Amino acid sequence: MKKIITTMIVMLAVASVAFAQPRAIGGRIGYNTEFSYQHSITDGMYVDLTAGLGNAWSYWGYADATASFDWVFNIKGIWNWFVGPAAGIGIGYGRAYNENNIMPLRVNVGGQIGFEWEFGIPLNLTVDWRPMFNVMGFNNNLYAPWSGLFNFGVGLRYRFH
Repeated sequence: MKKIITTMIVMLAVASVAFAQPRAIGGRIGYNTEFSYQHSITDGMYVDLTAGLGNAWSYWGYADATASFDWVFNIKGIWNWFVGPAAGIGIGYGRAYNENNIMPLRVNVGGQIGFEWEFGIPLNLTVDWRPMFNVMGFNNNLYAPWSGLFNFGVGLRYRFH
């Protein structure tokens, strides 16, 4: 009984700390079309989790999930810039992967740098560059290891404080 009560207290403490931190949800359009969740770790640092689809309307495509750890620096007033490392995983689907015996799984590493504008309402707009280098899988004419280097995007997020 003691272990159950202790476990419940620890879970409640972790949940209250997680929900007390600022977070945001939204989307990002660019190299992929992505859903975004952002969670503040401390003042000036956050984790950004995105999941989305790329080339979804073709005869082949891929689904990606990316996590980045970003440091945020204020420029002036409502303007910030952010930078940090990122890693991702993706899986390809469609006719091209089956016909060419291509490994559909891939692993990416890279980073993220960008600017954000915080409006007077709980909404912010981001413009970023997330260069990702393919370290495993998809090495073919459909997805070259360097093709993730051109990952520019625009995002819109709703902030919960």
